[in-house]
Amino acid sequence: MNRKDVNREFFLALWKIHILHHAAEGEVVGNWMLEELRHHGYEVSPGTLYPMLARMERFGWLRSDRPEASGSRERRSYRITPEGRKVLALVQRQLGELRGEMKVKGNKE
Repeated sequence: MNRKDVNREFFLALWKIHILHHAAEGEVVGNWMLEELRHHGYEVSPGTLYPMLARMERFGWLRSDRPEASGSRERRSYRITPEGRKVLALVQRQLGELRGEMKVKGNKE
């Protein structure tokens, strides 16, 4: 098993779900999110996380804020948008359905 391939194919979506979940709870900052994902056993680099946050913002799922007098290197914080909440609710429903299906199949074997 190549961990990098698994990361790309499966974990990338899980990282986005984590980000939306935490952004729904409050402000998310990139460095904190890196540590949070690592806490859950994910190997995420800044070179992966920051483009992912920017993409989620382009999709309208997150909104970023920076201090007014900041340069491009200043700390940026992210919050979930109403569209991001819709996406998170949809994903939660789908995950619940999948989890239920996996439990049923697991009990039959």
